[in-house]
Amino acid sequence: MEILSLQNARVKSWAQLKEKKHRDRQNKFVVEGIHLVQEALMAGADMECIAYNYELGIPNELQPWSDHKQGVEWIGVTEAIISKVSHASTPQPVFAVVRKAEVTWDALFAEKDKLVIVLDGLQDPGNVGTIIRSADASGAGGVILGKGCADLYNPKTLRSTMGSLFHLPVIEGNLTDILPQAREAGARLVTTSLQGQTTAFHYDFSGSCWIVIGSEGSGVSPEVAELVDDAIIIPMPGKAESLNAAMAASVLMFEALRQREYSSE
Repeated sequence: MEILSLQNARVKSWAQLKEKKHRDRQNKFVVEGIHLVQEALMAGADMECIAYNYELGIPNELQPWSDHKQGVEWIGVTEAIISKVSHASTPQPVFAVVRKAEVTWDALFAEKDKLVIVLDGLQDPGNVGTIIRSADASGAGGVILGKGCADLYNPKTLRSTMGSLFHLPVIEGNLTDILPQAREAGARLVTTSLQGQTTAFHYDFSGSCWIVIGSEGSGVSPEVAELVDDAIIIPMPGKAESLNAAMAASVLMFEALRQREYSSE
């Protein structure tokens, strides 16, 4: 199938997905580029269609899936259509329209003794996406985005995840509702603080542990801070004042991984 007109109704619908209100209304989002489309296909994401530059054909990396279709509609489109739908200054040769996954809180509570990363008011999409990627890499059980966080389906967030969005549960929700439930289920809630008495390298990350990361500017919000059990500090013997949120979260996640899987004790 081919769509060659910029005035096509489907093209207009895809282009609307550049805005959050339309992503919410349609319950869909766009991923751009061979790598992200490939990750979505490998993960079995619920895809409405894959649109590729009809002059270039389906990219070689995606050919194995195009042969079987898997219920996904493959559509040849013009470069102008790709430019209209794309956020990138240099549009990729392919994009996919993906339906948002219905992830429930049960997915996070089902597996005991998992590390869960909680983001409180983290507004930078690059940081949010990078944390999701690090959570995936370190084997965390999932990521929660509280109010005030960058939109999970913002193109910059999606690019920064490098496909990790499709590998683990990522849920948007109200932290003042979910964190008390996590504690009742046996999770310990920990965050970083300059006033923390315990270093990240002496803290016990075993068992069910939820790490709360605050915003770049103001840290964890007061209402969330009241729910946290422990505050720890990342030692910084150098002269830098602080780490950005993604770096701090990654340090904690990989220290937790070291303790859980690579401890010599």
